[in-house]
This record gives sequence, C-alpha cells and structure tokens, in this order.
Amino acid sequence: MIDTPAAPGALPFAVQLKALMDQEGRYQPKLGGLRCLESAQDNGLRMTTKLRELEVRDLLSLTRFFGFSSETFSLAISVLDRFLSVMKIQPKHLSCVGLCCFYIAVKSSEEEKNVPLATDLIRITQSRFTVSDMMRMEKIIMEKLHWKVKAPTTLRFLRLFYRHLQEQLPHESEKTLSIERLEAQLKACHCSFVFTKMKPSLLALALLSFELREQHDPESLLAIITLCLLLQIKDGDLVCVRELVGKCLAEYATAKCSRPNGQRLRWTISGRTARQLKHSYYKITHLPTIPESAN
Repeated sequence: MIDTPAAPGALPFAVQLKALMDQEGRYQPKLGGLRCLESAQDNGLRMTTKLRELEVRDLLSLTRFFGFSSETFSLAISVLDRFLSVMKIQPKHLSCVGLCCFYIAVKSSEEEKNVPLATDLIRITQSRFTVSDMMRMEKIIMEKLHWKVKAPTTLRFLRLFYRHLQEQLPHESEKTLSIERLEAQLKACHCSFVFTKMKPSLLALALLSFELREQHDPESLLAIITLCLLLQIKDGDLVCVRELVGKCLAEYATAKCSRPNGQRLRWTISGRTARQLKHSYYKITHLPTIPESAN
C-alpha cells in the first residue's frame, strides 16, 4: 500500500511539526549510498553526483513544461534520491529512473485528469526506452522504497515554518517573506547534490534564515532562533547550511546554470510531436529564475 498521510489541515503548529519530525528520519536517503555516489569517478561507468544534478535539472524543466506543482517536483526528487541511495544504477538507466520517479510523484500529487500518458512522457523526453521498461522500473523503485512515497519533504517543512512565522511576526515583517520566492530558492537547492544528506527540516530553516538575513530583519531572525531551539538544531549547523544555501543560489543565478547547455534542452519537442500531445503542454527551454525580493 502506498503511504499517503492525511493532510495536516488546521491542526496546531506543534501537532503538525511533531507529525513531520516523527517521519523525517524514516524517509531520509541512506548516507552510505549517497557517499558511494559522491566518491564515484566520472568515467561513464558509474552514477555520479554530476549526473544526478543534471537529471534533477531536467525534471525541474519537465515540471515547468507541464505546469505541475512544487509538491510534485519536491516529491520526485525525494523519491529519486532515496532510490539512488539504495540502488547502484548505471548511467544509461538514469533517464528511465528519473522519469519513473517523476511519474510516481505526478500520480501521487496531481489531479488524475492532469496525469500525462507514459507514452507522452517518453515522446517528449525523446527517450529510447518503452512503456514496458517504465512500468518495470517503476515497480522496482516502489519495491525498494517499500511503497512509501509521500515523504515529509523540505517543501512541507518550509510551508509549515512560513505559515508559523506569518502568524508570529508583526504585520510589517510579514511582508518581507514571499513563499513563491522561497519555493523557487528551494528548487534551486534541489538541483545541488550537497543538500541530499541534510534533514529537510534543517534545509527549510536555513532557507528562511538566509532570506531574512538578506533582508536585514532582526525581529524575524529572533523567530528563527526560537524555531531552531524547538527543533534542537545547533546554531553552528544552521550557519553552515545557510552558507551553503547562499553559495548554491549565487551559482544558480548565473547564465550558465540557468541555461544548462546554452542550447535547447534535449527533450524540446518537434511540431509533429506537439500536435499529438494535449494542447495544455507547452515549451520550457530553460530553468526558472528566482523572483526578486518584495523589498
């Protein structure tokens, strides 16, 4: 059975936080598997962190292509990283694995009417595998993850912390935070392998802390300190991750990162293919930019 916990609804912050924290450790990628990935040589024979990052960027662009939600993308990356941490795959299989993780997330997060056909996904990405290959790979992924899909992602923590801060801060400080900008920053962080080994709660808090420090809002930073104490996060850990967030966002903002190959992505579709797809599908040829701050 697929693990799909109920939506938190209007439950108190403390209750929602405890529910997420109780699950967080069980859904973390295996550190041993991530370290193997990190130590792999880029010789075309083994999966590497660079290949993982390129696949995530493709999935981000594919998410934009279909107009899917941030939840879908974050869940796809969670499924991908968890699978890569327990299975040694060959680079030639990565596109199939990535697309299957994306498809699993789409079917778990999007309305049924918006779920594309597997044949459409294969055609758009110009993949060389078949629908049967996808179905077999999807089954392998689900079995390795014990059919548990709905993880407590960084996005869920980020939205929970954001709502909590909005309730705690004075009206003037509320305006300094934009959830759209924070979610865009998180997507950029998902593209970097360095964050795969971090707890979602820590990364979410580091993103909020980074944004508030950039806006020089001391009153809001006091609220971050309170959250830090509540989560039992050491100040040194928060500072370290916050610095990594700043470095990641600076690199993501460069033209080279925004347009991975300086050309159209490999899955940009032809006119003939476009006519065979739903009219709602549209072209995205580069990664999204992060919105400017409200200030």
